[in-house]
Amino acid sequence: MSFVPPPAMTSRPTLQGTFGMAATTHWTASATASAVLERGGNAFDAVVAAGFVLHIVEPHLNGPGGDLTGVFATAADPTPKVLVGQGPAPQGATVEHFRAEGLDLVPGAGALAAAVPGAVDAWFVLLRDHGTWELADVLEFAIGYARNGHPVLPRVCNTIAEVNELFTEHWPSSADLWAPEGRLPQPGELVRLPAYAEVLDRLVAAGADAADREGRIEAARTAWREGFVAEAIEEFVKTPHRHASGTDHAGVITAADLTGFSAGYEDAVTLEFRGHTIAKTGFWGQGPALLQTLAILEGFEDSEIDPSTSAGAHRIVEAMKLALADRDAYYGDGEGDLAPPAATLLSAEYAAQRRAQIGQTASAELRPGVLADRTAFQPPLRITYDLHGAGAAAGEPTVGSSGETKGDTCHLDVVDRWGNIVSVTPSGGWLQSSPTIPALGFCLGTRLQMNWLDEQSPSGLRPNKRPRTTLTPTLVLRDGVPVTALGSPGGDQQDQWQLLYLLRTIVGGYTPQEAIDAPAFHTTSMPGSFWPRTWSPGEMVVEDRLGDEVIAELEALGHRIVRAGDWALGRLSSVTRTQDGILTSAANPRGMQGYAVGR
Repeated sequence: MSFVPPPAMTSRPTLQGTFGMAATTHWTASATASAVLERGGNAFDAVVAAGFVLHIVEPHLNGPGGDLTGVFATAADPTPKVLVGQGPAPQGATVEHFRAEGLDLVPGAGALAAAVPGAVDAWFVLLRDHGTWELADVLEFAIGYARNGHPVLPRVCNTIAEVNELFTEHWPSSADLWAPEGRLPQPGELVRLPAYAEVLDRLVAAGADAADREGRIEAARTAWREGFVAEAIEEFVKTPHRHASGTDHAGVITAADLTGFSAGYEDAVTLEFRGHTIAKTGFWGQGPALLQTLAILEGFEDSEIDPSTSAGAHRIVEAMKLALADRDAYYGDGEGDLAPPAATLLSAEYAAQRRAQIGQTASAELRPGVLADRTAFQPPLRITYDLHGAGAAAGEPTVGSSGETKGDTCHLDVVDRWGNIVSVTPSGGWLQSSPTIPALGFCLGTRLQMNWLDEQSPSGLRPNKRPRTTLTPTLVLRDGVPVTALGSPGGDQQDQWQLLYLLRTIVGGYTPQEAIDAPAFHTTSMPGSFWPRTWSPGEMVVEDRLGDEVIAELEALGHRIVRAGDWALGRLSSVTRTQDGILTSAANPRGMQGYAVGR
């Protein structure tokens, strides 16, 4: 074997079976997906039911007012498709408006930073087109937990405690929901979300008179996009409230913005790597950065890209830096001169040019590729070496330099016995992102913080254009057949951690659980996607289990090493399906929250 062998034991087994498998970031969601499969539902019924449960059990990581992206294939059609649940900027979200408000960045918290919420509509569209269950049956799980309560996670309690002062002083509707009468919830106690349960009940009831299943789902979509939900959102955001900038602003999102958005599908962007096809979202998200990195690494021998060695880790991190620099220079939901040069960025010739830029020592520069017909956008570079100290209202709290998180994202993977396979990464609308809308029991997301307030940027803020999301699930095919669905929370780190999984499974021969358990690392040497959008030149965050010798060698190569602890980085999960129908699932043990189930 050209890779360092995995440890003799893993934290848990890679589950194997033939019936159905699910892996998510919370055991209750995984159990929900499994329950749906056991009752005859398919992978799409299961993932939608589990997705709504995540709104309840991981409210610090995602919510109904957020967004999602997915990638999937059906038993009837193995062609990978992207589920687009990333809403665009509202019509009133212009650079001019934000500048007039005295802002030079889109704030990381507050309703002014809200994109059109796309997650719920995307779940409904996926269920309508590829599921088999009635909406009422799918939502029964989430409604039950919202109305009757669920044992709240310690991390939810910690998040509420961290933002309690913000809630008390500036967001009273959030304080009323999460700390009623000033009392903070304690880990393990039952927390109920009755207002959100009522929302789900009303969405189901909206289709009571429809003639068929599709009509009932469409009626719920209409109630969300054009009815009471859209109306409540518009009315609430008119009141100015505190944002992460420390200043007060009203939101600009309207009911018409929700009506104008419809979730849907796109073709996946793909790349061949070591006999596998890797499928990602388009260049409006960060997903192709993983593909660019793989294209660069394709030119090395197997032994040269082993993440367990200093030389391999060095090449991997340097390749990722180059791809992420291109992300910030060229990616976005642009047209014309701002359209991403996709064909060039994924070409073998361009990858060879970029591969040649990997030196013997670590780079501390932002180095986008030089293209003959394009000018690379240069984002503002705000240097910091202490991201984890950001304030409680700092937006999607991605992994900081120490490996500490202030929140994160969710993820779900499901495969069924028929061959349907799906990977979805929901996020945004977490409880600390903006004030709770009392009539709905949830808040809006802040995905617009990924837009620059610069018209020259491919990811500049533009009405009706999607922010360059970090949500980036993955589907892997071999010989045209889907074999793996995987993903991870983690903001800018999502593709970096998935890259390690792909290298260890495809090249190194690791099992899924071995790959997930193996020591992780990532770079923060790029402008962050989240407010306050800082970067740490040359920094590499590593788990201590990478080994003192390897870490010392990386330091000698010029990497500014930050040790995160033994089990701190990566939130991966995956499901797989072999050509003879054997299914597997595996999930992250870090944080003792992710879970894989199946038989």
